[in-house]
Amino acid sequence: MRLVLASASPRRAALLAQIGLEPDAVVPANVDETPHDDETPAAHAMRLAEEKARAVAAREAGAFVLGADTVVACGRRILGKPATEDEAQRCLTLLSGRRHRVHGGIAVVTPAGKIASRHVETAVLFKRLTDDEIADYLATGEWRGKAGGYAIQERAARFVRGIVGSYSNVVGLPLYETVALLAGQGYAPASRLGR
Repeated sequence: MRLVLASASPRRAALLAQIGLEPDAVVPANVDETPHDDETPAAHAMRLAEEKARAVAAREAGAFVLGADTVVACGRRILGKPATEDEAQRCLTLLSGRRHRVHGGIAVVTPAGKIASRHVETAVLFKRLTDDEIADYLATGEWRGKAGGYAIQERAARFVRGIVGSYSNVVGLPLYETVALLAGQGYAPASRLGR
């Protein structure tokens, strides 16, 4: 059985490798990630995960294709991947001293073309950030390519007062739910999934 990860994210591949589940191929999906009008953060994450999985499954016949998306949201406001330092600063200022949600969408397309998906939500509470803390973090460049302008597994860990839910979801892929979703669709013997 072939497993293809429909993602350009090195973090997702690293998370899968961490639990001994290495994809046979990593194929970026290249889908438009612009939110639709009035789309909730959860619906956005789910739609993108499914679109990524379907796009790559069309090119990878006979494989299990895993698509995923991570959306950071403050209320109904989706905080994308900042393109500039100013955008990253606005994200961090908004998250400072507040609880926000990280929505993970995961989707699997089976070799038979069936799709199954799951939504995972994690609450993250940031400490109140000083202007100097924000400036220092921005100077690291870690915000680049990160939803919400931060990476919890890197220096931004010092900003997090607590989380409720899946930590790996905040990094980029909810591992427990991903393994369960793959197993539920018949991917791999149980021993390969670490049961």
